Amino acid sequence: MRKKRNSQLEFGFQPSNLAVTQEYFARYEGISAILEENPKIVDRVHEDLKRILTRKDRGGRGRKCEFTTDTVLRILVAQIIEGESLRGIVIRIDDSKYLRRFVRIYNGKLVDFTTLCTLKNAIQPKTWKKVNDLLTQAAAESGAITGGRLRLDTTAYETNIHWPTDSGLLWDTYSVLSRLIEFVREIDPEAASDRRLQNRKAKRLHTKIARRSSKKGTVSEKTKSLYLQLIPLVEGLVSWTHVVCERLRAGRDAETYVEPHAVESMIEVIGHYGSLGWKVIMQAQRRVLDGEKVPNDEKIFSIFEPHTELLKRGKAGKPIEFGHMISIQQVEEKFISDYEVFEKKPVDHALVDECLESHRKVFGENPREFSADKGFYESMARIEELEADIEVVSIAKKGARTAEELARESGEDFKLGQRFRAGVEGTISFLKRALGMFRCRNKGWGHYVATVGASVFAHNLLILARSYG
Repeated sequence: MRKKRNSQLEFGFQPSNLAVTQEYFARYEGISAILEENPKIVDRVHEDLKRILTRKDRGGRGRKCEFTTDTVLRILVAQIIEGESLRGIVIRIDDSKYLRRFVRIYNGKLVDFTTLCTLKNAIQPKTWKKVNDLLTQAAAESGAITGGRLRLDTTAYETNIHWPTDSGLLWDTYSVLSRLIEFVREIDPEAASDRRLQNRKAKRLHTKIARRSSKKGTVSEKTKSLYLQLIPLVEGLVSWTHVVCERLRAGRDAETYVEPHAVESMIEVIGHYGSLGWKVIMQAQRRVLDGEKVPNDEKIFSIFEPHTELLKRGKAGKPIEFGHMISIQQVEEKFISDYEVFEKKPVDHALVDECLESHRKVFGENPREFSADKGFYESMARIEELEADIEVVSIAKKGARTAEELARESGEDFKLGQRFRAGVEGTISFLKRALGMFRCRNKGWGHYVATVGASVFAHNLLILARSYG
């Protein structure tokens, strides 16, 4: 059975006269103490890592890992706090005696970043959610956080995609599928045949379209003529990959391949990008050739991150974003008591009931003060309903106000609530600026959600670590 944590620690003698260095050490000492006082957090992560490391490989051998779950979790926390990549944090820890002490790898061999990547991806989004819930519950029970004041806000977390255009998506489809065809030729040349790939032509057409595209969104007849060449080119390749998959399946069933598992993976990948390719082709035909306005819900914005949603939040500097909406609820101590990641953008005021329910589960009662921006306003009847259970509801009304409504928003309690609400903007800025939540570099919806959970966990550890001296 894999070990969860190191039971034998080493003494550390690293005196420092610099205040900034002492503050740096104290932060990690606080985080270390929190993790030691809450062993259920490591236990929960251990369940995911134990499962991935006890799987058998193709030869029937188990996958061994000499590092404890506690060490892996500490490395991932350090990665987020230090703002490093997986490769970067391994180098950083290897070169730092103090970080080695924090992650419980003293003078021994450090985990390589490829193994660390496997371990990180093994931690499921629901596990990060549960880990955050455990930390929140522990903080509430110890009195480190209180439930008297609550603020709520949403923000956009972008996916790592380029600006989507029809020609760009068509070229992405062609380049990926042609590369997969080349891989198939190494496995089975007969399955892929000797049909010629036309990457240069496809890229040249995409480049010409990009140069001729109008910023007003109109498509000229000359641009349409280029699309009439590019779309059939991509369509022909997608149809070809379907035939290639059928031939690979036939060879697999006939047991002609030395590594059938690799062939199965190749079929799955080609099928995945092939199905997305058809969506891209249909989208381009409807938008460019037929002149149809395709609803955003029916569009695909990236074949690499197909879950991406187009977001319009009315921001002057960034009117359009590509990613997903995240809700953040925070108590007075700046601790994020709960979060949610939405695959489809919700209506803000619909999140209020869920937020208050989550708060009651942790603290046993409604907050004394609840603050949010006017995006969470639904109606004055709803405000009055909330005020029946909550002493101060600091949510501004949209539109014109009566004298009574103006008096409500001019009250000192309401103004203090709005000042308190503004603090969540600073937290969101910190998550994006310092903890890397401005753009998700991890691929896939599951890893996207897990990244949010890991960032929130690191943030909360930093908040609680302040009380440890």
